[in-house]
Amino acid sequence: MGNAVFFSVVIPTYNRKPILEKCLKALEHQRFSPAYVKQYEVVVVDDGSTDGTVDWLEASAAEFPHVCLFQQDHQGPAAARNLGVEKAEGDTIIFIDSDLVVTENFLQAHANGLRQGAKELGSDRLFTYGRVINTCNFDDPTSEPFKVTDFSQAFFATGNVAIARIWLEKAGLFDTRFQLYGWEDLELGVRLKKLGLKLVKCPEAVGYHWHPPFALSQIPSLIEKEYQRGRMGVLFYQKHPTWEVRMMIQMTWLHRLLWGILSLGGLLNERTMAPFLQWLIDQGKPQLALEAARIFLNWYNVKGVYAAYAELTNPDQPQQGR
Repeated sequence: MGNAVFFSVVIPTYNRKPILEKCLKALEHQRFSPAYVKQYEVVVVDDGSTDGTVDWLEASAAEFPHVCLFQQDHQGPAAARNLGVEKAEGDTIIFIDSDLVVTENFLQAHANGLRQGAKELGSDRLFTYGRVINTCNFDDPTSEPFKVTDFSQAFFATGNVAIARIWLEKAGLFDTRFQLYGWEDLELGVRLKKLGLKLVKCPEAVGYHWHPPFALSQIPSLIEKEYQRGRMGVLFYQKHPTWEVRMMIQMTWLHRLLWGILSLGGLLNERTMAPFLQWLIDQGKPQLALEAARIFLNWYNVKGVYAAYAELTNPDQPQQGR
């Protein structure tokens, strides 16, 4: 690990043009020591965007000398990341999302973490996991402080992670059956863990994850995401039927009880909580409103998991509607 790395930053994107521009600009302004980072490229995989992303990128190629653009029909982030890895020329892959704005020492921080980690572990079976700070400040995304709610327990999440490509290839990349929302990165994480890879936290590699401020109009799509996450969670469990995975996907009596009680058996839902959520938003606290909405969102997720599992185990049973 003593040698300088060649980073390929792999970014899948789908209809995110305004924030993607900020994401790519930040990656063009990296400061690093050539002793640590030999060179880098930014591999953008457009997953069938319809918002002019590709035209814009082709027109502004001179502004983004590190960017290599590839395209695919809309197949989801797992397939897009696999294509990115396949086309990447670097020995070390960094995965970030297209709504992440990084600081200027981002690459250097991951390089430091990889080198330091290899020294401490006496092995190169590791990957670094940077810090992701959520923000809804579009004009100045990097001004947001780190909050308790930004803390992540995930083993391998593609929001901000650096890993030698050899391990990705050994583990078998992302499973493209995860076409709906959720779990494709954590499922790969389970396979990486089996290969003996260790997670090295790298809080200096900071990315600011931008999302629009929470509004009540987002609730239907957030509920749909929870049902999708439930379905994909069951696919995850089919591949790795362990208690650990059951805990991750919330398919336990414990989660059923917890979110059942917190949502008062579903009485606290998007309709009954709407006035309170709107009040929080009006107070200028959209993030807090979103955290409060998690009470019923998690309840829908648990219901979605059990519905998908019932479908899998009794395919002939008529399913209840949502």
